[in-house]
Amino acid sequence: MLPPVLEIYVVWHPDDPAGQTAANQFIEHFHGTLFSGLIGGAIEAYVRSRGWRSTADAPRPIPIPDAGPPNGVMQAAMVAMVPVLGREFARAVEAAPGPWRDYATNIATAERANPGRVCVFPLLVHRAATNGTELGRIFGRFQFLAAAAPGAPAEPEAELRCRDLAQSIAQLAGQQRLRVFISHTKHPSAAGESGVTELIDRLRWIIGQTRLSQFFDANDLQPGRNWDEALREGAAVGALIALRTDLYSSREWCQREMLIAKQSGLPVVILDAPGSGDERGSFLMDHVPRVPVHRDGNGWSEADIRRGLNLLVDESLKRALWERQAQLAQAEQGLEVAWWAPHAPEPATLVYWLKARPPAYAGAAPPTLRVLHPDPPLGPDERLVLDEIAALRGLPGLDIMTPRLLAARGG
Repeated sequence: MLPPVLEIYVVWHPDDPAGQTAANQFIEHFHGTLFSGLIGGAIEAYVRSRGWRSTADAPRPIPIPDAGPPNGVMQAAMVAMVPVLGREFARAVEAAPGPWRDYATNIATAERANPGRVCVFPLLVHRAATNGTELGRIFGRFQFLAAAAPGAPAEPEAELRCRDLAQSIAQLAGQQRLRVFISHTKHPSAAGESGVTELIDRLRWIIGQTRLSQFFDANDLQPGRNWDEALREGAAVGALIALRTDLYSSREWCQREMLIAKQSGLPVVILDAPGSGDERGSFLMDHVPRVPVHRDGNGWSEADIRRGLNLLVDESLKRALWERQAQLAQAEQGLEVAWWAPHAPEPATLVYWLKARPPAYAGAAPPTLRVLHPDPPLGPDERLVLDEIAALRGLPGLDIMTPRLLAARGG
């Protein structure tokens, strides 16, 4: 229904088997279920490897924004290219001026000509491919993908690559490095919670091994700095990870941090780290992804924490793509949406949104407002509760839709 937002092209030489492996990892990740809830065209991943006209030729050209669409096809708002730098790719470029060298040069040139819409993230799979080679000269000015920090612990190859690419693209859309806010109970030892301080330290250490921006929580704010203000200001480039330990749900500060994050549209992921159990719970903690964190022989599981961070990065990219689709929809006719909710609406976010809407229908029949949010859809009882809240505002109801439901309706 809308022009495409993001296209990812993975490029490798057909004689480099590591290129095929990397391409499979990216395709599986970005065509997975997490991004399937967006409107079609939000994210597409393609491969470029085999020769276009012959086995000796370079692959089919990549459609570049502002270069003229092929066959009238709408061009994507952003194009991310991932050249997989292997030995055979380097050999084909090094041999002599020809199709592979031209192809590599065109990738680098496209980014320089249109840095706001085109990004290049080389993935080095063989160190010799860029060591004094023409391929290294062409792509040497770019930050290589999935280059682990010195001393960082080993992690699954696919996780590192996909997180780094998702984060890099999200930052391209936001024009700033992604910032992680950490929400947790304060003074856990005094409150009787065990192991929380170790979990906080482990999370901070793992974040420090990634390319995520400096993270902070209420303890890291400058004197006089307002946490509410900092969260709302960071909504465009921030994401919140909450450590839900036994006392988290009952703490006023934690509830406030979660509420502000939701109302501001921040991506939120909860790390569930129960001890003896949560006696109270809170409705403010629902409607967000949750990842359980277990203990292993070394304390809190690094794999579980990384899985939560990886999910948070993907949620940030998903949010950026959804916002871009909302902008593109402004030019479309017939797609009247009052609220492009970044997450499925719930009482806490719906009330906040309704309060911010002036009753522009004074003297006329109030309209039925359409709310569009990513799939999956709400259940009938969930929608009923939200309709009752809207009725208290004087509205006849809400037309709460997801992309799939809207497409099935035919409009």
